[in-house]
Amino acid sequence: MITILNKNNSIFNQYLAEIRDQHVQQDSMRFRRNLERMGEFIAYEISKTLSYKSLEIQTPLGIAAENVITEYPVITSVLRAGLPLHHGLLNVFDKSPNGFVASYRNYEKDGTFHINVEYVSCPDINNKVLIIADAMLASGSSLELTYHALLERGTPSHTHIIALIASKEGLNYLRKKLPEQKISIWIGALDDELTVKSYIVPGLGDAGDLAFGEKINPL
Repeated sequence: MITILNKNNSIFNQYLAEIRDQHVQQDSMRFRRNLERMGEFIAYEISKTLSYKSLEIQTPLGIAAENVITEYPVITSVLRAGLPLHHGLLNVFDKSPNGFVASYRNYEKDGTFHINVEYVSCPDINNKVLIIADAMLASGSSLELTYHALLERGTPSHTHIIALIASKEGLNYLRKKLPEQKISIWIGALDDELTVKSYIVPGLGDAGDLAFGEKINPL
């Protein structure tokens, strides 16, 4: 299942417009907060797909029956840009266990690069619903490697992959590489162009730098 959220009008589109806007981007606190709010919005949508059970609750005046989640999903995010998004997901799924994956582009002198996955920390994901969050889906290689790195720690019952902005090329890559029956992909906006350096156009720039400041690329 692939859901592209900006195809329908909602407040989500306002947050999306602001994270793209180069003038609004100059306020890094607002940029992080918008990523967080978009995470909350997507968490609400994912919550509709989870399993529920009826629970009787004692109120001051009687008994109320409400349907509640049977088991919270495991939330994982790709460092750095995925952190504000992760925070938004956790605001909604506040009882969820958490995992983190460190991956980055390792550039060669000729400008080409390969993806390094250096660190994986996650709880038990066997037969659990897993969420993998990253701000951007460019070529798709990073999210594919993240998914397989997490599978070395267990086999989830279903995986939700979140990217706020994706390229068509990256989305098609994931559709070819990942098992369709066990994956749902949630995208904020789908952009047409991916440059030879794997930058999404129009995109928004480097989400990690906009959220946390510029970095020195790993050697």
